[in-house]
Amino acid sequence: MNTKEKDLKYIMHTYGRYDVALQKGKGAVAFDEDGKRYIDVSSGIGVNSLGYCDEGWAKAVADQANTIQHMSNYFYSAQASDLAEKLCTLTGLAKVCFGNSGAEANECAIKLARKYSFDKYGNGRNEIITLENSFHGRTVTTLSATGQEVFHNFFFPFTHGFGFVPANDFSALENAVCDKTCAVMIEVVQGEGGVNILDKSYVQAISELCKSRDILLIVDEVQTGAGRTGKLFGYEHYGILPDIVTAAKGLGGGLPIGVCMCGEKLKDVMSPSTHGTTFGANPVVCAGANYVLDKISDEKFLASVEEKGTYLEKKLMELDDVKNVRRLGLMVGIEIDGDAHDLAIKCVENGLLIITAKDVLRMLPPLTITAAELDEAVSILDKVLKENR
Repeated sequence: MNTKEKDLKYIMHTYGRYDVALQKGKGAVAFDEDGKRYIDVSSGIGVNSLGYCDEGWAKAVADQANTIQHMSNYFYSAQASDLAEKLCTLTGLAKVCFGNSGAEANECAIKLARKYSFDKYGNGRNEIITLENSFHGRTVTTLSATGQEVFHNFFFPFTHGFGFVPANDFSALENAVCDKTCAVMIEVVQGEGGVNILDKSYVQAISELCKSRDILLIVDEVQTGAGRTGKLFGYEHYGILPDIVTAAKGLGGGLPIGVCMCGEKLKDVMSPSTHGTTFGANPVVCAGANYVLDKISDEKFLASVEEKGTYLEKKLMELDDVKNVRRLGLMVGIEIDGDAHDLAIKCVENGLLIITAKDVLRMLPPLTITAAELDEAVSILDKVLKENR
């Protein structure tokens, strides 16, 4: 049996796969098992922030794997403490909890917010407001926090304590806040929801409301973090400092990581046994993340992300079949006529690895992608769109 046949026989069918078996890659270029070449503007849904097999990242990971590959969280790890120090220093936040994914990071954020409120106000102040079209993960609780009805099926009973309001409607959010509200949870750009960018005034108004009511502001940066928007974290575009920030995806550079970061007033809320995970703070993963963070936190690197994003938007808007582009940094949603999923399949057939979000084509290219590679990606997309007329 080949790779596809084994997959279909032995792996649960939880993903709608493209008909490609990738074998190797370098930078923004990947090759399948037949040797076909692709430009990848999906980067593993924003995970391969430095592209495939960055040499410095691979060396950092390999060196650590040859030193000590795992240890229990009962012991101290230099790789984890170094990463935590860097994250706190760069953000102004106070402490970090490590996990393995964005969903785990958001689970930690939810628990942290509810425990803070329980410790200070007692039981009953535990509801969290999130936004319609949000996406916060696939565990039962993070699905419950996700503001898309399509996800609220099959797995009953869902976790109680979440309410949903339309994005960019401050009056609706303000009216939803009550004496049971402990937190508001947002993505500054809704990735899975369609690359919807929140208004600056709206986010700032939420921040002020939360401060005035001692309600915690959680910003889910699983997709917008790690330099994706041209800032180290997306909330920086809005001139705020959230109480809790979650990150994952691109921070690990290709290995599984999730982080939940909190501000000063929350730094001592969690205590031993209130949260944990066996593989959180894995030293190999943290070694890779340290390398990624050192590289992407450089101001010149972040400026280059915005420059590439501006260039890509300009090239996309020159295409006759592109209706609009939603973009922040290198987080891009492309509005087109036609079925986005069908067009994505045709792009893949023509050598462009691209993904979708709702009814838009979505690009999350490696932050290290070159202008020539962006040109090639746009050329392939143009060809597919013209053939679809």
